[in-house]
Amino acid sequence: MQHLRSFGRVSFLALSVLSACAMADPSARAGTGVAPPATGVFGHYLAGEFAFSQSEPGIAADAFLKALAASPHDHTLLQQAFLASAMSGRPQAVELARQLPDNQVAQLVLGDHEALLGHWQAAEQRFRSLPNQGLTQLLRPLLVAWSQQGAGNTQQALATLRPLVTGPRFQGIFALHAAMIADLGGNMQQAAQLYRVAQDASPDTNLRLAQILASWQRRSGNPDEARGTLSELGNDAPELSIAVPGLIGMDQQRPVRNAAEGIAEAYVALAGALRGQNAGNFATLMVRFALDMRPDFTAARLVGSALLATDQQNAAALRILVPVADSDPLAPLVQLRRAALNERLGHADMAMQSLERLARQHPHNPLPLIMEGDIQRTQKHYQEAVTAYTRAIAEIGRPSERDWGVFYSRGIAFDQMHDWPKAQADFEQSLHLSPDQPSVLNYLGYSWADANRNLGQARAMIEKAIQRRPNDGAITDSLGWVMLRQGEVATAVNTLQRAVELEPEDATINGHLGDAYWAAGRKLEAEYQWRRALTLNPTPDDAAKLEAKLQLPSKAAMISGQ
Repeated sequence: MQHLRSFGRVSFLALSVLSACAMADPSARAGTGVAPPATGVFGHYLAGEFAFSQSEPGIAADAFLKALAASPHDHTLLQQAFLASAMSGRPQAVELARQLPDNQVAQLVLGDHEALLGHWQAAEQRFRSLPNQGLTQLLRPLLVAWSQQGAGNTQQALATLRPLVTGPRFQGIFALHAAMIADLGGNMQQAAQLYRVAQDASPDTNLRLAQILASWQRRSGNPDEARGTLSELGNDAPELSIAVPGLIGMDQQRPVRNAAEGIAEAYVALAGALRGQNAGNFATLMVRFALDMRPDFTAARLVGSALLATDQQNAAALRILVPVADSDPLAPLVQLRRAALNERLGHADMAMQSLERLARQHPHNPLPLIMEGDIQRTQKHYQEAVTAYTRAIAEIGRPSERDWGVFYSRGIAFDQMHDWPKAQADFEQSLHLSPDQPSVLNYLGYSWADANRNLGQARAMIEKAIQRRPNDGAITDSLGWVMLRQGEVATAVNTLQRAVELEPEDATINGHLGDAYWAAGRKLEAEYQWRRALTLNPTPDDAAKLEAKLQLPSKAAMISGQ
């Protein structure tokens, strides 16, 4: 099957009530849903719950605060109002936190409040009250150390982190924060040593680490090294390449100017460490706290937006990026993210306008053009997609391994235009650049199998793809389909049954299993599978083929897919 892909609970905090909430920026709280009428305590409570379900913690906070005002001794309402206020950055969170002495999130809020007031000893005391276990094994020492630095005790702060710099877990994060503390405290020799440890302990340089390291390298008199550190970002993550020129122009600035900003870095470090670990609500809350400490922290906004988008909260993911100024060095990257989110939200025209503007501003970067092509292809404007991809390829010049995707995408557009020679040429160029890409191997292999051509080569490609993605339903379907074309009916049936288990709601895969059943003489099962495929929103062409198969007399055999 041609597979076209576009680009929990936290125990120590007992955050179960956050299961439906998302982060919003207090400066951009436009509603996305219509709350039910709220009357009385219960009405306000329901309105708050509804607002959470709509990813509107600010509106939820309004409702819960009204309910709490009418029933001030209700502990559940107190916790709901506090969490909604904390998630939306409301000042009421501080006063509510004082009423929750056993709540760990409340201690973080109060510690942050003391830090922003410059009450560093009080902040340290709050942060020390956190348990040194679970997630706070990373967060607690960082917050304590930055509080000590805020009080002017650089050596004490370094002593807090020193045992952890050589520890088995999060070594790179602890070393980086210790380096920033030494840097801020004027201890350049220790800072240099610790930055080296952080760099060595972090094989994958992320955006924020690259910014921090490049700043140190530039300020230490190594501008070429700083430029190289930032330029490598585009090699590891092509999306970041559009921001590299602006970052190079700003790399002489110290990334952390005071201890409060250091605390913001600690929260983002934890949020980043939690990505992909089913702790999205807590990670999102950490980003919210980072923005409370440093509202202009664009890197935090990007992390928060990515977390929200992963949870399909695209409107909230877009809102958190709204305050980023066009003058920010990361603004081009933010504009790319905004365009992608607008497209997800159904605002393709708005996304295209932004990308055209970005393409004019960055005429030698192919990324805006590639994204234009992706949107046009999603909209089934295949000729326009080809035009955008071709412009992007012209900007690339001499393609490298990382450019395989644009040829693959243009090949898909050509295929949808029924221009197979050009499509095949692009798929082969994509594989020339990156021979092991499962998506390309599968698409080309399936296309040959579907046309009953090059079956041996097609099967080899699909088997290579499935080695890299053994649980991919689409690739498993392709393997079953080529087996059926080669006459291996029994093996094809087993393989296509596995594909349906992996992708039970896919019309094409269910239809293929029906074809395999028919070839095996299992007529009733075949008809059932074809009827099921018709209920799964097949394309009009596929629906017509399924209907035709269901009209076959029992003596007919149809495995050609025609």
